[in-house]
Amino acid sequence: MPVGGNGNTQLDVTTPHRRPALVLHWTAVTHEREITEPVELCRADGRLNPDAVGWSRRPLHRAGLRGWGRAKRWEYWGIVTPSHIVGLVASSLDYAGVHGVYVLERATGAELNRDAVVPFAHGVCLPPVSGAGAVRAAGNGLQIAVDQGPEASRIRATAPGVVVDLEVPLPPGHESLGVVVPWSARRFQYTVKDVGRPVRGTLTVRGAEFAVGEDAFAVLDHGRGKWPYAVTWNWAAGSAPGRAIQLGGKWTDGTGATENAVFVDGRLHKIGAELRWTYDRGDWLRPWRIAGERVAAEFHPFHERVARTNLGVIASETHQCFGHFTGWAETDDGERVSLDGLTGWAEEARNRW
Repeated sequence: MPVGGNGNTQLDVTTPHRRPALVLHWTAVTHEREITEPVELCRADGRLNPDAVGWSRRPLHRAGLRGWGRAKRWEYWGIVTPSHIVGLVASSLDYAGVHGVYVLERATGAELNRDAVVPFAHGVCLPPVSGAGAVRAAGNGLQIAVDQGPEASRIRATAPGVVVDLEVPLPPGHESLGVVVPWSARRFQYTVKDVGRPVRGTLTVRGAEFAVGEDAFAVLDHGRGKWPYAVTWNWAAGSAPGRAIQLGGKWTDGTGATENAVFVDGRLHKIGAELRWTYDRGDWLRPWRIAGERVAAEFHPFHERVARTNLGVIASETHQCFGHFTGWAETDDGERVSLDGLTGWAEEARNRW
């Protein structure tokens, strides 16, 4: 999901800095239906189409959002390589386009962050179907271009000190998790979490070029919806050869929808249960625990990224930690898949938007 801001502004929507470990409530197993045919996210009047509620193994929803004021659209790509972690976001939050290019040098912890806030999202292009069409965003010396097709996505981005030129192939049979989260007929979100995609190309940071390919992977977060004004979420994603995990929390609680899954050799195993998240908001680099039916994961951070934005009407604070997973998750047939060695992130985001 969108992560932006340079960390230099104060945000008044958070709790005090020091507080004990936070435990999110773990409730019941959900009963979501699998969607297997293309479907419109919205009805003609702009409200949520009841036939769209459920989850899918590939992008099947067309997000024809109508109106202005609560509509949010974004494409977030996270790329993990042995030497770097890259985050790219192009978004329209109605009031503004919030775009960004972020690079972490894993060996040193050095960060490079370039952001652009464009009033009323002028010039941003975000297609209605995930994996199809062109994504374009620009501002403040930053440019992002993603061209999506049935076999691969081409990602190009430039910003002061950074050039990204990557291809993300779509392997045959590879599955992603699409979920519609229904707060109400007027407030809803469609998300696609595509985890563990292969990636190849080059990353250039401050004039030094790095090859991307071996032991690298990409994650896509495609989001389209109409959100409540104030929302908090958790998101975790990690990959290793042949295995990947996708876990979410807080924002889906009580909706009957979840965004939890384990992937084995590209095959999705949906986990239809809300999970218990435990982590320390006073020390984000302590281990996180994510547990529930079919999941017992521990996340061990090695770096914390803090992103803050305060534009008055729009404000956000995100703590995104990068690290490694241990533990297990259970497939549909009861096999426990080890999460040991998966690399990725876990985050908490608080938004007023």
